[in-house]
Amino acid sequence: MRNITVSDIVKATGGRLLLGDGSQEIEHISLDSRTMRGNDLFVPIIGERVDAHRFLCQAMQAGAAAVFTSRHKSRQEAEAAIEEQAGKSGEAAEAARKAAWIQVEDTKAALQAFGSFLRSRITIPLVGVTGSVGKTTTREMVAAALSAGFTVYKTPGNSNSQVGVPITLSEIPEEAGIGVIELGMSEPGEMTRIAGIARVDCAVMTNIGVSHIEQLGSQENILKEKLHIQDGMREDGCLFLNGDDPLLSKVTPEGGRRACFYGMGENCDFRGENLHLENGYPVFTAVHGGESAQVRLKVMGSHMVSNALAALAVAANYGIPMEKAAKALESFEGYKGRQQIFEHKGIRVIDDSYNASPVSMKAGLEVLRAAGEGRRKVAVLGDMKELGPEAPRFHREIGAYIAGHPIDCVVLLGELSCEIGKGIKEKAAGCGITYCGSLDEVKEWLDENIKEGDCILFKGSNSMGLSKAVAYLKEK
Repeated sequence: MRNITVSDIVKATGGRLLLGDGSQEIEHISLDSRTMRGNDLFVPIIGERVDAHRFLCQAMQAGAAAVFTSRHKSRQEAEAAIEEQAGKSGEAAEAARKAAWIQVEDTKAALQAFGSFLRSRITIPLVGVTGSVGKTTTREMVAAALSAGFTVYKTPGNSNSQVGVPITLSEIPEEAGIGVIELGMSEPGEMTRIAGIARVDCAVMTNIGVSHIEQLGSQENILKEKLHIQDGMREDGCLFLNGDDPLLSKVTPEGGRRACFYGMGENCDFRGENLHLENGYPVFTAVHGGESAQVRLKVMGSHMVSNALAALAVAANYGIPMEKAAKALESFEGYKGRQQIFEHKGIRVIDDSYNASPVSMKAGLEVLRAAGEGRRKVAVLGDMKELGPEAPRFHREIGAYIAGHPIDCVVLLGELSCEIGKGIKEKAAGCGITYCGSLDEVKEWLDENIKEGDCILFKGSNSMGLSKAVAYLKEK
């Protein structure tokens, strides 16, 4: 973010400058009062449990050059807050009086308004990515394919929310030739807000599953919400749709925009053929019209083929030959917490701990079977969250899947995961099942049972904390 002043932010948000210099330049946006990089705008979000206005002076002492505030309506109230949080004198008080205090009605809404302003200054194409499962992996693969012809900027980490997308837009560097922006949602109306900020040129939709069905009620509602990614999209934009998904395969884009289907089916514009595994890794032929290219992936699981085809379709849309894009895809070797495979003291570990849904859980188990060939196969599984009243059934279905695709040992963490055990037992499968009531119990089980030569999968919703079990295993 360059050549943006406090006055620009005040104008973009409809705010008022209570303290500070309007000519001060701002280079970054931060939501964390402890992490400033220099000339930051600190945005205090009011959460269910914590109001970050408590940390305004802490942020300014750490280097924030400006802050939003919806709790202070006048210069006098801002000065009173400085005295309360930082005292009458000292470095903290001095930094707080020097910084710009921008009064807004709602800090989150102001951040979104500022994000929309920043979007109006961006001239490079932006590719949006959404879906129930595989957004981040698809984002990374699209970026890899596009790197064959562009300098690519992509969403960092998981900054795909109402507050993450404005920050993502603010960090696009001048040298970038194209951007790949992940758009997530978990509640009604959220995609409309995010899409209105990002205003992507085209978009990829990976699938429509049951993630967040607790908030949205049905897969049809999830589809309807995700299709709002078209809000603000260019009229000549393209919607890249998974043609193998029962709901997406029937979608007609709005406003005369183009549809491009990808997948294994005959209905797909970008189609995968001759799929097979070599040492567990997918190899297939990508076909589009009269063009074809062999694709060799360095990530396991046949579900990765769909993500790769989406990446090839987007690359072709921006003029990159399929063979060149396919070669660039070989550079992708996975993303942290998403089916990353590594060896540790003779143990093969599949770290898929970032999140979980029924579709991704089955995909992770498929990778375990491929990566664990000739080894003892162990699955450490946690609850899948936000699945609504049908959550027990979805977990039992995972158990039935395991029974039909046997592995050696299952370790279960969480109340819902117990239903996985029920699903296994209903099918009278012979794999060993261990129930753990806490992460400490999981770690104890690892200490006592994991041995050289094993292959172990960690998979569960992020809130289950299985990434900590992976870290524990690495530290040992």
